[in-house]
Amino acid sequence: MPSTPSLPNKHELYELSVQSPDTHAAWFDQIYSNTFKKKALHLREDFCGTFQLSCEWVKLRTKNTALGLDLDPEPISYGMNHHFSKMTSHQKKRLKVAQQDVLSPTRSKSDLIVGCNFSFCIFKKRDQLLKYFKSAHASLNSKGMLLLEIAGGPGMIAPMREKKEVKRSRKEKFTYIWHQKSFDPITNNAHYSIHFKLGNGKTLKDQFTYDWRLWSIPELRETLQDAGFKETMIYWETEHEGEGTDEYVPTEKGDNSYAWVAYVLGIKR
Repeated sequence: MPSTPSLPNKHELYELSVQSPDTHAAWFDQIYSNTFKKKALHLREDFCGTFQLSCEWVKLRTKNTALGLDLDPEPISYGMNHHFSKMTSHQKKRLKVAQQDVLSPTRSKSDLIVGCNFSFCIFKKRDQLLKYFKSAHASLNSKGMLLLEIAGGPGMIAPMREKKEVKRSRKEKFTYIWHQKSFDPITNNAHYSIHFKLGNGKTLKDQFTYDWRLWSIPELRETLQDAGFKETMIYWETEHEGEGTDEYVPTEKGDNSYAWVAYVLGIKR
């Protein structure tokens, strides 16, 4: 009897669909350099999942170190088997991954702490968000930065399914499906899901699910200031003929896009 083909790992499909860790590592490095006129050496990647960003960070420079934090052992295990195992011995020595809560300050100090993919939106109450920001502030060096990726606009709250075809190999493709299930305007709580439709027609439903509060940029800036960050900055995506360019610039005024992604920076000096 022929064996049933094994299904692709959901973490592999996620990485292929939404992540560009080498690009982001270099860009975050440039943002820090532009702000402090010096290079960041130590990165802490919060909610790190398979910690690809941390891997790319230590590859940028031979003195770079990284710490990845996540509470879920499953993506950490995937990252160890598929990313960490492929690194050189010198790179491995400069990368640490811990199953640890980001609400507790780390003993080691970082130059740059990043919370990407809107992951900090898991904190639905302001006191939880403030505790996270205070913990990050305490974990930063005297010239340190907390960088947060956030999204918003009507396109983030309307019920919808957004599909994108992704290549897995030269001959194999799959469809990434971002499913916005619900949004409550009283609480700003939202539920999302990621599904994958394989080339053979099989759909892997609810491979990732999210129960978030969509924080606004003013709320984030005010909470960062209450946590001790004396300065905040916004990096907003530029547009060309109404389309996003994947290029972000510091600004104090954003266009009213249907859906937008921005980066909020808390700066410690």
